[in-house]
Amino acid sequence: MRVQERHEAPLAPLTTFRLGGPAARLVTAVTDHEVITAVREADASGTPLLIIGGGSNLVISDKGFDGTALHVATAGFRLDGTTLELAAGENWSDAVARTVEAGLAGIECLAGIPGSAGATPVQNVGAYGQDVSQTITEVVAYDRHAGETVVLRNADCGFSYRHSRFKADPERYVVLRVRFELEDADGMSAPIRYPETARALGVEAGDRVPAATARETVLKLRAGKGMVLDPEDHDTWSAGSFFTNPVLSPEQHAAFLERVAQRLGDDVQPPAFPAGDGLVKTSAAWLIDKAGFTKGYGDGPARISTKHTLALTNRGTATTEDLLALAREVRDGVHRAFGVTLVNEPVTVGVTL
Repeated sequence: MRVQERHEAPLAPLTTFRLGGPAARLVTAVTDHEVITAVREADASGTPLLIIGGGSNLVISDKGFDGTALHVATAGFRLDGTTLELAAGENWSDAVARTVEAGLAGIECLAGIPGSAGATPVQNVGAYGQDVSQTITEVVAYDRHAGETVVLRNADCGFSYRHSRFKADPERYVVLRVRFELEDADGMSAPIRYPETARALGVEAGDRVPAATARETVLKLRAGKGMVLDPEDHDTWSAGSFFTNPVLSPEQHAAFLERVAQRLGDDVQPPAFPAGDGLVKTSAAWLIDKAGFTKGYGDGPARISTKHTLALTNRGTATTEDLLALAREVRDGVHRAFGVTLVNEPVTVGVTL
């Protein structure tokens, strides 16, 4: 029995932006075998291949995709003690809720992040003091170069800030399953690391709270920023954070501070977080706001969210080109103001920023 197949199929409904033209061919796979078969067929024929999971990290050209779009809709949630295995097509936010219901800690602060489980190791998804590289033990993937299924252990995944081996070489691996090792802390969360979360919970950094409370608090924080999907709220018609937080070398950071002082005054201190090896991470949201792109900025069909400056949104009638024009305006404006170049987090398909 062949997988579900459609031609000239719209891709916009499969993305959280609701943007992008049609695929020449759209295949929906519900088993690992179907995923592998579709990938092998595309590779054997030299057909361009686009992998789509939850669609929460894609910016697709208005012209669409002239090839095979493979929608990974596999299902599978298996919990054995503290070991979790998720099929790539599993809804990530639902999976987090189920682990919290089971009394386990480790991914509770990643609640409400849209998309599928298979995308989490690609981006090394993270928020509120947690990222998946802290709990992933293995990633099962189809290696398109070797033509076989492989198991990559955590140390082999090349995890770093919003990056991985899978993102570095997107034409090689198709994630099939992701395995995690969580913690049984008698229903308590992992130690709270993120200052905003600690403040919202009324605890000190390093404290634990009930895992369910941590999850609920994160969901409220995300909802307040338009970062929890809601079909009726155009502030959530986005890819979440559109730009990654810049990581600066000591020299770049010093130059940045000079620009801040010139523009905003000597008494203004921008956010700064150690990023290892002398590097400093600052806040993209802060940069965007201080460069003059405030919440709700824009007068067209693509605008900055009214709830969070880091989210670029489709107000209902935008095109991908509308979105990219806004993204370029923000990126270039931040660079003029502070000398820092923002990098887009979503993957672009058929377009460039």
